[in-house]
This record gives sequence, structure tokens and C-alpha cells, in this order.
Amino acid sequence: MRRAMNVRPAAGARILLAIIPFLLIAVVYVLGSAERRAANPNDKLLPPVSEMVQTTTRMATEPDRRTGEITMVADTVSSLQRLALGLGIATLTGLTLGIALGILPAFNAAGGSLVAVISMVPPMAILPILFIIFGLGELSKVALIVIGVAPPIVRDIAMTVQAIPVEQLVKAQTLGASTWQTVLRVALPQALPRLIEVVRLQIGPAFLFLIAAEAIAADSGLGYRIFLVRRYLAMDVILPYVAWITLLAFLMDWALAKLARSAFPWAYAEERR
Repeated sequence: MRRAMNVRPAAGARILLAIIPFLLIAVVYVLGSAERRAANPNDKLLPPVSEMVQTTTRMATEPDRRTGEITMVADTVSSLQRLALGLGIATLTGLTLGIALGILPAFNAAGGSLVAVISMVPPMAILPILFIIFGLGELSKVALIVIGVAPPIVRDIAMTVQAIPVEQLVKAQTLGASTWQTVLRVALPQALPRLIEVVRLQIGPAFLFLIAAEAIAADSGLGYRIFLVRRYLAMDVILPYVAWITLLAFLMDWALAKLARSAFPWAYAEERR
């Protein structure tokens, strides 16, 4: 008997199966929007798709009368700058400390517990503290992303390095490699593929911290715009912005996946079998 767990759809079937859930969501939304508008022509909860397209087109193409900037473009640039800076610092910190914790027993003994404790602190709980210490400028928003994302990366990379077979480390030292050379030639190449995977997993939390910080204290950004228009129940702005954030996160994830498989094909050899 053929088991369901052994059924592998063909390439065309996979694409179709991936599209079907989105089509169902779209159909449900269109029907719900039409029903609510039929009951109340002034309903704002589920605006028609045509209305959202019109609003999005205006915000993405027409300059704002007050600032002279294209609103959606300016918000996207502001948010991506903060996200890129925060994720970049967190990634570099995670790689450096993670390898140090994984390869140096003394360093792990001194800092491993501290990193574990810090990773348990809810980043949103310390957001007011960051605003008090760093003010309401860009630094506090970037710091929230770093504090929220870096500890999980550090712990994951440390466990990846610790999982390297001891035989590889012993062979490297037998051939005359120093600690620094062992890090560069043995630990780093095996940690980099995992680093990309961990960063992919942290894109969602990074956006969460970014949106939260922008909602509280910012004058531009995707999160700022969403919370600015919520008082007017402007769902024709909020829903497209949420969809845009989701698309940005998806594209970042897709780009990192492509980078990992092109730069480190040996790490994904099992997937091709």
C-alpha cells in the first residue's frame, strides 16, 4: 500500500498546490468584502480589492503634499535601512560570539550562561528602557532588533560549532593549525551555511521588533504608517502595507535561500538525492 508520506508531487503539481491556498484566501476575502459592503456601503473593515489597489497606487506613485515624498517609498526605505542595520549587526555579533563560544571552552564557561539568560529576556519588555537610554531616535530601534535577534543567532551558531566532530579539530591541530587557523579553516566554513539559515528564521522577529519600535516612536516607516492610520480605520492602507511587509520578508528569505545554496552547495547535497 502506498503511504501518503511517500507521495511526492511533480514540479507542476507543487506549484498548483502552493497557489491554491492563496486563491482560497482571496475568494473568501472578496466574498466577505462584498457581503459587508452590501449590508453597509460605508463599511471599512473589509474594503474591496479595487479600493485597496487605488489607495496603494496613490501612495506608491504620488508625492505627499506635506513632505513632497512618495509615502510608500519613503516608508519602505526608512524601515529597510533600520532592518538592514539591525540584522547586519546582529548577524556579525552572532557569528563572532557563536564561534567563540563553540570553539573556546573557557569562553563558553564564562559567557555561555549569560547568553542563555539574555536570550530569555523578552525584547519588547525592554523597549521603554531603550527609549530612556538611547532616546527616540534611530539608535533605540536598531538596538531593539539587535537585542531581539542576536542572542538566538549566538546560541545556534555555538551549538553548530560544538557539533563539529572532534576528529576534525584534532586533525587540524595535528597538521599544525593554530586556534585561529582552526576557526578559519574548520569552524567558519561549517558555520556559515547555518548562519544564513538562522538569519532566515530571524527575519520575522526582526520585522516584529521593527514595526513595534516604529509604532511607538517614529516619523516614517511601515510600522509608523500602519499605526498612524489605524485611528481612521483605514484598512485600505493597513492591509496593503501588511501585504507589502510580508512580500518584503518573503523576498529576503528567498534571496538568502538562493545565496546559501549557491555559495555552499555541499551543505545541501542531501536535498538533491
